[in-house]
Order: sequence, then structure tokens, then C-alpha cells
Amino acid sequence: MSRPKGGRSQSRFDHRPEEELVTAAQAAALLGVKRATLYTYVSRGLVRCVPERGTKENRYVRSDLERLKARHDARAGHAAVASGALRWGEPVIDSSVSRVGAEGLAYRGHSAVTLAVEGRAFEDVAELLWTGTLPEEASRWPSPEPAFPPSELAKLLPRGTPPVAALSALVPLLGARDSARFASPPEQERARARRLLRHLSAWVCVANAPGRVTHALNEPTVAQSLARAWNTRVKRAPELLNRALVLCADHELNVSTFTARVAASSSADLYACLSAALAALSGPKHGGACDRVEALLVEVGRPERAAEVIRERLRRGEAVPGFGHQLYPDGDPRTPPLVEAARSVRPETPNVRIASAVLEAMRAAGHPPPSVDFGLVMLTGALGLPSGAGATLFAVGRAAGWVAHVLEQREQGHLLRPRARYVEPAHPAGGRAP
Repeated sequence: MSRPKGGRSQSRFDHRPEEELVTAAQAAALLGVKRATLYTYVSRGLVRCVPERGTKENRYVRSDLERLKARHDARAGHAAVASGALRWGEPVIDSSVSRVGAEGLAYRGHSAVTLAVEGRAFEDVAELLWTGTLPEEASRWPSPEPAFPPSELAKLLPRGTPPVAALSALVPLLGARDSARFASPPEQERARARRLLRHLSAWVCVANAPGRVTHALNEPTVAQSLARAWNTRVKRAPELLNRALVLCADHELNVSTFTARVAASSSADLYACLSAALAALSGPKHGGACDRVEALLVEVGRPERAAEVIRERLRRGEAVPGFGHQLYPDGDPRTPPLVEAARSVRPETPNVRIASAVLEAMRAAGHPPPSVDFGLVMLTGALGLPSGAGATLFAVGRAAGWVAHVLEQREQGHLLRPRARYVEPAHPAGGRAP
């Protein structure tokens, strides 16, 4: 078997002893090309070859071949596979933050449901997501001072502004006042994240009750800040809000988390990354799910109307929000702890009774179990929280995961920049391209 023609450059024959070598026949088969094409790749420096002692044959470095094949696949028909991966497809990013599987949801190897039901503090779970270690002693996050008078932001917001929209206005302002926001050694960034999450929980009421913000910031935990900001009178509110926060803390690469990672890959500061995530969350196909569940419960109005409303929606071909999850065909494991919490604290409230009736109507109709969005709305209804509280609770909890993914993306260090596969624009039927 002849070697490829052309002069030998030293780099073409350099390889590490541990690198696997294959024959020319194996190399050509792996690439799906003729040997002449393989030799062309060698002459261009794309594949290293190593003379086999005592023979006239070469061996080829397998890792070079696999790298070249991956490149060719991405440029050919396999691009469709990569494209599909961005639509509920195969994983596209390596991450150690959380795992979603048949066994449920795990944060760094710890069951999210177990952490929530056992009452682990949201702050501890955030530290676990950020560092990989669950603190042995309870985490104590300092209470930050308001960056500016809450009334100043309230003046800019129409009364009744949803809490998530208010937080979306708050975060860039906090970033603008942090002159060191681009300084991101991990410990400094974690300290910045602790302050930011404390602010998120305390400012949820700024549009309607700015006077509560400072009091909420002085509470010792994120859950207690939320309870104070929303002025709930339910004694167990901090405990149950903490449970919800833990269950929402991360969920792999959902839309908002992926958005935060894309921003982080450009070296955007932490505030910008969370602002991007909040923007993605604002879409009705993501964070708006809780709002649609709230609207459904308002439409039902009374427990005895649940079966009728569900039946009519299904008859008209309309979706019933808050049910089914593509990653959990057997039911979202985060939902039962929230439903149980709602029923345990105030089962007699109209919101809980209506939600329970909807659950029963959907079960009787043979539809999928409820998602976490339904559980959040049921719990916030039990606690008497304002409209929009479910989506807000999701956002504040998920902020812990956003930070974790930002830190991980920075550690990985590469820019997230997928390629587009160009397709010719469609033309009207019977029309011709100009």
C-alpha cells in the first residue's frame, strides 16, 4: 500500500503515544471516502499519519479522523440533527448543574424533591448549584441596602405592573449602579448573586407597595422576604414559599436558562445575563404558563363548574394550560409537593377548591398530570398572593439556576454561536423568483 504523495512535514507525523491509530482502510471507512481523498486530507494537514515500522504503510490518528468527520457532518445533512436538537431534541451543551430523567430532577446529584420536602433552605440549594457542595451549616446571606429609593422605581411603573415586569426593570438599574460588575472572580460573583437574589425577592411588590421593599430586604431569607413583600398573613408562608423556590431552582436548559448561557458566553455581566433570562421568561410560551393557569381558574369560578369548563375547552379544541410536560410523560415530580402544600395550609379557600376540582376533572377525562405551573398557582392561591405571584415565584427561584449556568458557561469559556442552515425563501404559489 503506498503512502500519500507529497513531502513530509514534521507536524504531520507527530502524535502522542496514547493516541489511537488506525489503518488506511479503517480511516477511509470511518470518513466514508476513498483512500485518495484520505491522502488529500493528510497532505492538507487535516489528518496526521504515522509510518508503520518495518512496512511501507501508514497509520492514521483516530481523533483527527473523528474531528474531521464531525465537521463534515455539520456541513452536510447532519446539520438537520443539530437543528432538531434545539427543538426539544438531543442535548447540545454539557452541564453538571442539574439532571432531568426518568428518576426525576436532581441538582448536582441531589433529588430536588427531597431537598424541597425536607425543608432545605433555598439559600443552601443555591450554594449547591453554584459550587457543587451542599452547605453543612445553614447559609446566611447578608441583607443589602436598597440601591435607590423604591418609590423612584414605582413612579416609573404603571400601577398593577406584574411583578416579573417590575423585576425586569429593576435588574438593569442595579447593574448600572455596580461599577465592578464586569469583575467576575467566582467568589465575588457569588457574593453579587446573593445580593441580587435578595433584591429580586424584596422588590416584587415595588409597583403597588414600594414601602414594603426595605422591610422585605431586612428579612433573613429569600422566602421570608417574599412573604413580607406580599404581606401574606399565613403563618407557614415562608416555609411553603421556600419549598416552591427549591423546586423551581433549576431545570436544565429551558428557554430562559439557555438565554442566560448565551449572554454569559459573550462575557456579559451577571445583571445582563439575568435580564436576558427574564426577557425570555416573559414570553407566553415560558413564564406565561402560570398566568394562563390563573386565567383558567378565574374562568372556572366555582368548583362545580370545573368539569363543564374543561369539557367545553376540549370540545372547542382548546388546550387546558398547566397539564402535561414533555420531559415527564408520567407526571411532573415537582407538582405533588406543591399541591400537597396548598391543601395542607388552607384547603377551604376558593382558589384551592377550584384548583382541586380542575385536577379531578382532568384526571377523570384521562389527561396528563399537572405541571409545576399548576402547582405554583395552586399554592400562591392558597397563600392569598396577588395575581402574577406564580410566575414571580418561578422567576425568583429559577434565578439561582440562571446564576449557576452563567458561572458554568464562563468556566467552559467558549462562545455559543450556532450556524444557520440557509434555505431559499418561499415564493407565493405560482410566483417566480425575481
